Amino acid sequence: MNVNQQPHMASPYGQPQPGYQGYPQPGHGGGHVPSGYPAQYAPYNGPGSAYQQGPPQGYSPYASFPSKTLATNLVSDLSSSPLDLGMRGPPTSGAPPVSGAQNYSQFGQGETQNGPPPVGAPPQRPPVSQTYTPGAVNLPGPQPPYGQQFGAPPVSMQQMTNQMASMQVGSTAPSPAGPGYAPPSVSQAAMSAPYTPAAPPTFPPASTAPSQPPPTEAVAQAPLQSYYRTLPPAQQPFPNAVPLFSSTGPTQPQAPPPVSPQSFPQAPPVSQPPFSTAQVPPGPTQLYGGPLPSTQSSFSRPPLPTSQPSAFPAGPPPTSTPSQLPGVMQPQPPVSQPSPYHSGPPPTSTGFPPQVGAPPRPRLAGMQGPPMASQGPPMTSQGPPMASQGPPMTSQGPPMASQGPPMAQANHIHPTQPGMPPGPINASLSGSPPQPGMQGYPPQQNGAFGQVRGPQPGYTGPYPGQPNYGAPPAAPALAPAAPKRLDPDSIPSPIQVIEDDKANKGSEPFTTGVRGQAPPLVTTKFQVKDQGNASPRYIRCTAYNMPCNSDMAKQSQVPLAAVIKPLAPLPLDETPPYLLDHGESGPIRCNRCKAYMCPYMQFIEGGRRFQCGFCSCVTEVPPHYFQHLDHTGKRVDCYDRPELSMGSYEFTATVDYCKNNKFPQPPAFIFLIDVSYNAVKNGMVGIVCQELKTLLDYLPRENPDVESNIRVGFITYNKVLHFYNVKASLAQPQMMVVSDVADMFVPLLDGFLVSVSESRVVIESLLDQIPEMFADTRETETVFGPVIQAGLEALKAADCAGKLFVFHSSLPIAEAPGKLKNREDKKLVGTDKEKSLFQPQVSFYNTLAKECVAQGCCVDLFLFPNQYVDVATLGVVPTSTGGSIYKYTYFQAPSDQERFLNDLRRDVQKQVGFDAVMRVRTSTGIRATDFFGSFYMSNTTDVELAGLDCDKTVTVEFRHDDKLSEETGALMQCAVLYTSCSGQRRLRIHNMAVNCCSQLADLYRNCETDTIINFFAKYAYRSVLSSPTKNVRDSLMNQCAQILACYRKNCASPSSAGQLILPECMKLLPVYLNCMLKSDVLQPGADVSLDNRAYLRQLVSTMDVAESHVFFYPRLLPLQKLDVESMTLPVAVRDSEERLSRGGVYLLENGLNIFLWVGVNAQQELLQNIFGTPAFSQIDPSMTSLPALDNPFSKRLMEIIKSVRAQRSRYMKLMVVKQEDKLELIFKHFLVEDKSNNGGASYVDFLCHMHKEIRQLLS
Repeated sequence: MNVNQQPHMASPYGQPQPGYQGYPQPGHGGGHVPSGYPAQYAPYNGPGSAYQQGPPQGYSPYASFPSKTLATNLVSDLSSSPLDLGMRGPPTSGAPPVSGAQNYSQFGQGETQNGPPPVGAPPQRPPVSQTYTPGAVNLPGPQPPYGQQFGAPPVSMQQMTNQMASMQVGSTAPSPAGPGYAPPSVSQAAMSAPYTPAAPPTFPPASTAPSQPPPTEAVAQAPLQSYYRTLPPAQQPFPNAVPLFSSTGPTQPQAPPPVSPQSFPQAPPVSQPPFSTAQVPPGPTQLYGGPLPSTQSSFSRPPLPTSQPSAFPAGPPPTSTPSQLPGVMQPQPPVSQPSPYHSGPPPTSTGFPPQVGAPPRPRLAGMQGPPMASQGPPMTSQGPPMASQGPPMTSQGPPMASQGPPMAQANHIHPTQPGMPPGPINASLSGSPPQPGMQGYPPQQNGAFGQVRGPQPGYTGPYPGQPNYGAPPAAPALAPAAPKRLDPDSIPSPIQVIEDDKANKGSEPFTTGVRGQAPPLVTTKFQVKDQGNASPRYIRCTAYNMPCNSDMAKQSQVPLAAVIKPLAPLPLDETPPYLLDHGESGPIRCNRCKAYMCPYMQFIEGGRRFQCGFCSCVTEVPPHYFQHLDHTGKRVDCYDRPELSMGSYEFTATVDYCKNNKFPQPPAFIFLIDVSYNAVKNGMVGIVCQELKTLLDYLPRENPDVESNIRVGFITYNKVLHFYNVKASLAQPQMMVVSDVADMFVPLLDGFLVSVSESRVVIESLLDQIPEMFADTRETETVFGPVIQAGLEALKAADCAGKLFVFHSSLPIAEAPGKLKNREDKKLVGTDKEKSLFQPQVSFYNTLAKECVAQGCCVDLFLFPNQYVDVATLGVVPTSTGGSIYKYTYFQAPSDQERFLNDLRRDVQKQVGFDAVMRVRTSTGIRATDFFGSFYMSNTTDVELAGLDCDKTVTVEFRHDDKLSEETGALMQCAVLYTSCSGQRRLRIHNMAVNCCSQLADLYRNCETDTIINFFAKYAYRSVLSSPTKNVRDSLMNQCAQILACYRKNCASPSSAGQLILPECMKLLPVYLNCMLKSDVLQPGADVSLDNRAYLRQLVSTMDVAESHVFFYPRLLPLQKLDVESMTLPVAVRDSEERLSRGGVYLLENGLNIFLWVGVNAQQELLQNIFGTPAFSQIDPSMTSLPALDNPFSKRLMEIIKSVRAQRSRYMKLMVVKQEDKLELIFKHFLVEDKSNNGGASYVDFLCHMHKEIRQLLS
């Protein structure tokens, strides 16, 4: 059941989740339930009356999404994650009937409201178990009746409890029986095995005035609190927060769902028991204010029908109308209403007086939910709730495993004063021990588990508008209460998803033979076995189930694209593609579409002909290629031929595939060095010349034992060019100066491009002399266009392809073709003219780039600027030729030399192909329509790359041009024709088959969010060339909202509009999209230069999925948790300041930088081990490398930094950031879940915004 219809904080304030698997529960026999911790405490089922003894069996906290319990109604359906935020199991492909048979008795799906309450007059909800007497509570604001009925009120508390017992709050995937009624997802154990609650703890009697108004004065509630804290282990509230939203597993009944705090504006009649499953001794009244049931029989629930997420034993199946609580009408928030979570700052006084102007907070409906999905056991260091409250989410994944034990979490609501109707429910439990490190926000209660968590420092009192369960009631509010903030732990956590994927997919090899199988995430280390489809290292798709027709694709708005990295490097334990030679006739191809022989070709007529899998044309098999077929119709040599059994392989190309029908010459590398005043003064010239002396021994080669075939040449320049003759027969190099830069030519042919081994002495002499020759230069002006022209002319003269390495320092203002002026104008930022800043100033470089591509001349540009150099224009040639740009702003040899030299070494040595042409063929029904990356296209199908290295990706978008069939699926073949570094012409083939689906639920079940974000980033970064950045951001948000709204409308089980329901495989789409929207390119801060934005825009255009993932959501490792004995890294933490402990040291990496953040209270021993000094004040923040110390921690840390750098294509410079130091502002920019200085929203705020957008679309 989605306990979230009104935006509320789902789990934290909801009733406890049904049960977590793995907590031994007293009522369940007390044994260890698989996959969880021993239960020390019984689940807390909502303040008050009955205690649920233990979570029902079958609730695995780690099922799949850490935040299963989303505090807001996040719902992950289909594997969605309702941010109910509630969660569901994977949908089946059939659209489920709206009202499948449900066993819900009185609570239908979505009966509780977890979504943001209407802002205008958020309803206040009394606890569930209490009768609602409007005058009894101080409820500011009107109380709209909830439109949810929950059937006839149970007659007794016992009945109510029984009903709750079978209620599930999870994200269930739609199943054939009806949306959302599906078997639980695999990752979670059955939510409700027959449940036999253990005897509940006895509670101090509470006075029995259920309907009394809360006292006006706060009453000390210490005894109750302490009571809660000391329950015997078996009976304490859940030790680990249960995710409010859990993905449902197979058909088992589920435990009572937590009711989200905002769930019921009005309480049920007094006689109703609060939702809980534990037995409570007769006598004491519920802490909610309702009488406690005298006894509860153990609930043995019958298994639910498979199609239902939760079944209430009694009561009619829910229909499509929202289910209703007996006697309680729940107002549904208007769909278009802004989420209530955006109200003002957290209250500061102990009683949390309502904030002025904030809408009254709806009262929690007495159910305390388990912690959100992303919360596994609550962490002790859990951050304060975020400032804005979002929609309830339901994500369907397992609860997070990585969050610590629940004990200190502010996840637990204190019981209300005995005898009082709950007053405003206070999420912060006053009186509990403060939580260190979280200041400024009211504590969140993440679910009713574990010990009651006290307010954190700075959070003085309970949330306004919520009953304080267990805490002394707050003084009556004088103004409307501020809405609770959404608990960041209750929304989908990237870290939990990453860790779950590692646990589920990291141990087994990924075999590519199954069509449409989504690979492990890029953050998971895995081995690939090629069995007919290309490895995910070469191709990753946004969706592995492609819609059968264009209408479905349009409706879902999910982009259909593939990110292709043709020359991707493989780990040592994987075999590189086999090289095949089919002789003079060349590779076997389809006669019509020219697709290359691959596993999708079907041999017929005894093997004499084959039918193309792409276009269905039948082609004769050449006699030399003929082979008989076996009884299954496969060739008997199928497994001996890579092209018939593997997804990736290479062919040697015949002369027909070569330019001008002649085999190519080996390529050349030309080094062009700026020797103007700035370049000499900052040390760049000397460093480059010194490094090249050794680097030339490491030019790329096919066989490590054989010398490289690549020839080299050298040019230096300022406003004139100097060519060098380094022929082996010369005693000294000769310099020739070309001062007529308007008409560039190469003054020498023989002796310019030479073999390193033959001319080593002359080359070394030249490299020694260049820094001396220009040491005293006063020339400050440079040219740039003629420099590239010179390299291009040299390659033309030698009739070969090659690469230019240009080392450049300043804006080319000297008189010459391609001269530029400084056009940096910050006033244009944010205006409609901003797009002009990303476009090249002059068309000269576009024309030059086209010429370079025709010759196979790739350009890599190393920039060393001290001021504006117009990267947008200088980068045109590198980005059109398949080259790279490296930028070292304010280059200083001592601190930047290491990064520059490592980048240069890798750039010179890496595997590269020249003069490449790539074409993507697809099966009938779809076609490649758009391409993103660093390349040039002279027609609509061929991607031309003067150079293609192992780091470059090309992203291809597909569109339908006909219908696809579910039987045959969709096929794509990427063929790249290139010249290897040894001069051999080759064809590299990558094949990929994906499934096709006619049900939207299947599409949403098999997408890859990281790849979708990679595609969106490239699409958006290209769009800034033609549209204002605000329009680009808005269109992305709109598309994301449409994707999620389509899922909600067509795949998710019916639930209240207040619930945010996310598909399981896309539950991180909002957080990642928000990181991208507030990136420097799309939403720059005042300190971000135009050059840096242009640089990042060009950089992202060629990133693969792993690089874009860490670029937008950096990895943050807590080094204080590092185990020096283990080879595994500590589990990363989420990118938010509230996750940082003042006593810790953290390593953050984003693919371009590594930061080492040191907390002011870090232990002396830790500092001694890392920096060699025990004092925080003695750490030098300007250091760029750590001292190599003789202790295990230092050695292990060095290994980690080295391995992290090795995983990225660029060398990451280390920066040490001391807490409260000026550099901390830069570091905080990468804490992407927080609000950014440039106006970017926090994750919580953005989620609320997306929920609002989705509701508007649905309405």
